[in-house]
Amino acid sequence: MKTTADPVRDYLAAVEREASALPAGRRQELVADLAEHIEVTRAEQPATPVGDILAGLGDPRTIAATALAEAGVQGAAAAPARRGKVHPLVPLLMLTVPYLFATLLPDVPASQFCSGLLRIVGAVLLCTSVHWAPLQKVVGVVLTAVLPIVAVVIWDETTIAPAGDTPALVANLIALTVIAGTSAWLWRSRRA
Repeated sequence: MKTTADPVRDYLAAVEREASALPAGRRQELVADLAEHIEVTRAEQPATPVGDILAGLGDPRTIAATALAEAGVQGAAAAPARRGKVHPLVPLLMLTVPYLFATLLPDVPASQFCSGLLRIVGAVLLCTSVHWAPLQKVVGVVLTAVLPIVAVVIWDETTIAPAGDTPALVANLIALTVIAGTSAWLWRSRRA
């Protein structure tokens, strides 16, 4: 497939190609509506990369399939709407709440094990979710799963960390704040 230097033009061409079974007038109206939406979004959010705007609109095949289904075009197999099977709050809670319990119950090995397991599942659900862009997923996993694990390993396995319960509590509270802040950011920046 040939691509140009203009991702918007490529995106609109893909929608037009996928919706070729639509009557010409309806197809042109669909492409014009999308172009207008992209233009308005770019004007309202100039710092947002074009790729993020296009990703927020959805896959051209899904848009075309929805338009074909709405137009009642025969033989048009409507693609399923791209929705997550898991509510976006689930991975965020799985990344945050178990860390809190592990912090509150540090001497219970089962809480540490369950916390780690639930946080791994939360990271996997975050990575496979359709509610965030790839960069948001990477940042989310690094700040909520990888960074706290690395910090705990460094704290436990080296002599860098100061001894005592108070420094450990402060470190855990800082880690929990980073995790909760990242989860809140992910929640606010999710796609519908």
